[in-house]
Amino acid sequence: MTFQDYLPYYKRNLRIAGPVVLSQLGGSITQLADNIMVGHLGTVELAAASFANTIFIIGMLFAIGITMASTPLIGQAYVQGEHTKLTSYLQNSLLQVVLTTIVIIVLLFGTYPFMDNMRQEPDVVELAKPYYIILVISLFPFLIFFFFKQFLEGLGSTKHAMIITIICNIVNVIFNYFLIFGTYGFPKWGIIGAGVATLISRVMMPIMFLIIIRKKADWWMYFSKFSKKVFSFKVLRELQSVGLPIAGQMLLEISAFALSGIMVGWLGAIPLASHQIAQNISNMAFMTVLGISVATTIRVSHQLGLHDFKALRMAASASIHLCLATNFVIGLLILSFRHIIPMVFTEDAAVIELAAQLLLFAGLFQLSDGMQSVGIGILRGLTDVKRPVIYAFISYICINLPIGYLFAFVFKMGAAGIWLGFVFGLGVAAILFHFRFRKRISELESAYYKTC
Repeated sequence: MTFQDYLPYYKRNLRIAGPVVLSQLGGSITQLADNIMVGHLGTVELAAASFANTIFIIGMLFAIGITMASTPLIGQAYVQGEHTKLTSYLQNSLLQVVLTTIVIIVLLFGTYPFMDNMRQEPDVVELAKPYYIILVISLFPFLIFFFFKQFLEGLGSTKHAMIITIICNIVNVIFNYFLIFGTYGFPKWGIIGAGVATLISRVMMPIMFLIIIRKKADWWMYFSKFSKKVFSFKVLRELQSVGLPIAGQMLLEISAFALSGIMVGWLGAIPLASHQIAQNISNMAFMTVLGISVATTIRVSHQLGLHDFKALRMAASASIHLCLATNFVIGLLILSFRHIIPMVFTEDAAVIELAAQLLLFAGLFQLSDGMQSVGIGILRGLTDVKRPVIYAFISYICINLPIGYLFAFVFKMGAAGIWLGFVFGLGVAAILFHFRFRKRISELESAYYKTC
């Protein structure tokens, strides 16, 4: 295949991925702004924000994984013109999201008393606790926003989520400035102010989405058909059969990062603050390729619904090319500016020096991180979600964490050793997901033509 053969697929993938990338980057930039502002309060405050987010993000991403089940199923129903089926997926997905959110919030609140027992410095835990409570409260409106977002992504529309995210992120940054530092007559709440600003912006997000969908007749018609008859345990089980494995795979991956963050905390506030800086930059880089991954899930689910396997392969390959090109450039930028980037967050020389070391590893794993993300995006589009859980367990729990611990505490590399574990874990995940999606596409294609 030549570049000209792939060009239409690059364009279509980018048309969907572009708004998602901007939306995801908007969220990362907001978190970046949070940490820059909190970082100027002090190293302990930055470490506290890192600790609270490390615990919170485990529950948040598990819940997001559950909501992601609707995108490929809605996408396939949409291209096949099965509007009744689409409505059923939508309504049952809403029920699933609400029930999941309640359970996750209860579990996150249940974790609160154990924060003192995670071997973190006492002053870090003391600051982290109230900030953590506010984050947990913000989860409900944030997941309702994600419910709307996954619905529209299933239809192939990604622009409105981008617009809402950008607007609410700007609101978040403004309220951060007011409430963290107490400017223009607002109370000076420090790290708690950052949490309140996040809560305000997350409450706005689903409200704005509902207003937009209500004004669009083609979208609102699916909501207007909601009824008791549409609720179905069969559909709920189908959503769960896709959503739980996605959530499980995400949980394993984020648990490796979260547990690594807790291990860094054992080393002290300076390593934890350095870890937070490197993780912020790594997350921003990941959000770019995550946009490509989401677009890949949409494109693959649509082509699978149409049984067009040639277009499916081309769309998947085009995403891989885009990912490799993008992450190669990002990796070079991180490696080139790793000594300068930490200076934006803090003036602490020890934190700056260690963060620069950790960013070296962040630059090195960009290609493998991108490949594993696009690989899992292809598999989700194929609704092949169970095998990736096994691969995630092997990559992140059996390889990433033990290697990180070994180099950090046995070979005395400290935080750098933990980040070296990421290089190995993400590399193995990229290889396993790549071979799996190629095999699965061939299996689905063969099975389809046998029935024709």
